[in-house]
Amino acid sequence: MNPQLPAIHEIWVYLSGSPLLALILTLSAWQAGVMVYERFDRNPLANPVAIAIAIVATVITLIDMPYAKYFEGAQFVHFLLGTATVALAVPIYKGLEALRGRIFPLLAALLAGGATSIVSAVGIAKLLGADAAIIGGFYAKSVTAPIAMGVAERINVSPTLTAVFAVTTGILGAILVRFVLDAVGSKAWWQRGFAVGVAAHGIGTSRAFSVHPEAGTYASLGMGLHGVLGAVLIPLAIRWIP
Repeated sequence: MNPQLPAIHEIWVYLSGSPLLALILTLSAWQAGVMVYERFDRNPLANPVAIAIAIVATVITLIDMPYAKYFEGAQFVHFLLGTATVALAVPIYKGLEALRGRIFPLLAALLAGGATSIVSAVGIAKLLGADAAIIGGFYAKSVTAPIAMGVAERINVSPTLTAVFAVTTGILGAILVRFVLDAVGSKAWWQRGFAVGVAAHGIGTSRAFSVHPEAGTYASLGMGLHGVLGAVLIPLAIRWIP
């Protein structure tokens, strides 16, 4: 005789009170985003991260789950951000050989891109009259989220707000970068990839790898170098920005 299975409402009651629900929701939302992305032939407008965020936000709103409770279950995924940050050393090491003959234009692009990201975001926020907390969150958002949160702590601004801006930057960059680079006539994969990595962090790098391996390699190189340089220079430069 098969053991009697619990009723579906009993399963829901258990899951709704368990951190496991948040983890299942996060992974399921990501898988749904990837499926939609593949279904639409990897169109940048069908960004899997944006889709996953929309699904998670909608579900936790409908079931009235506080963010603190959601994070309790999803913190394992958050923990992986730290290991992903350390793993940036791998693409940097593998990409060193590719830098031969291109080191100066790439460094110029890296410095110009990083500076433009900070100056434009902070400048626009100030012109629009944003308060100090909002403006502070824009200083470190130009680098990938895990590093941006660490930089935010060093310059005494909100890591959470900085992470939101960094992720939003990555999503918008991954969606729009193809159209921007096409508009300016950029054709070489190494140039396109490096620009994506500098501007759109890990989300853009994931997009670059799905399009072309050379673009992905240079995107990971750009993201890694930007993260290292940003972690060192942003706290120093913040003293000189009014």
